[in-house]
Amino acid sequence: MSFLVIGECVADIVRAPAGSDAADRVHPGGSPANVAYGLGRLGRDVTLLTQLADDPAGRLIKARLRGAGVRVELGDMPARTPSAVVGLDAGGKASYTFDIAWTLTGGGPADLAPGHVHIGSIAAVTAPGATAVLAVTERFRDRATVSYDPNIRPALMGEHGEAVARVERCVALADLVKASDEDLAWLHPGEAPGTVAARWLALGPAVVLVTLGAGGSLAFTRSDTVSAGAPRVTVVDTVGAGDSFMSAVLDSLAGRDKAALGALTADDLAGLLDTAAAAAAVTVSRAGAQPPDRAELDLARSGFALRPGRAS
Repeated sequence: MSFLVIGECVADIVRAPAGSDAADRVHPGGSPANVAYGLGRLGRDVTLLTQLADDPAGRLIKARLRGAGVRVELGDMPARTPSAVVGLDAGGKASYTFDIAWTLTGGGPADLAPGHVHIGSIAAVTAPGATAVLAVTERFRDRATVSYDPNIRPALMGEHGEAVARVERCVALADLVKASDEDLAWLHPGEAPGTVAARWLALGPAVVLVTLGAGGSLAFTRSDTVSAGAPRVTVVDTVGAGDSFMSAVLDSLAGRDKAALGALTADDLAGLLDTAAAAAAVTVSRAGAQPPDRAELDLARSGFALRPGRAS
């Protein structure tokens, strides 16, 4: 099964903690790019339709993606590769300040025939490039499954009501949606995850997943609600944790068509959440958006201790 991921690449500039002697670190990032990279690390056939400038950050990101086996297709070339300054609090939790534009045009090469399309984050809701993202998704959705991760960045979302409408348009295109509790709190303040999930399921998706950080995760279908805990691990930083979760979800569901997604049982959902949580735990145990490869994910799932480090 082949995957098409559509969305932004971002150079994450991770600031050293105040008072530290450490230098700032630059990591390839961007939520869709991280998902594509995670799928590549797991051995999946994946194409990323994105924008990258021919600058040091762009070349760094492209080399990293291709090193994981990701096919990189450029819709057009911006003046500079987008960047985000990442601040970490005492617990390793990340906050972001962006320098990004999204102006994607075109739908990629004519030979694309994915079995699954993943969209999300800034690219799915930011004009003018979001128009191309949605057009490509609609082009394939009759013959491919679709997933969506809103990955809300409040500073880039604009007026709240319009932002919610843009997000819900993407939800309606998807068969599976994954969001964080922080995403839901911004989109629908004061509402319980189950209330938002029920509304989204009514728009069309078969499955809605909600991540709760150290609190674990939830899965909702029209017939079941399942919860799972998060593995205990020493957190280095949380950069890319949700994207690793998403990659592991897509890997676990590879080959299931729309009907099969709608037929997932409570046991299926519990196993899915456990596997995705293991992938996220590996990622938070080391610096930057470094998702596990197949061997690391299998080891984490088997319950072995997670060790800090960096992926190759």
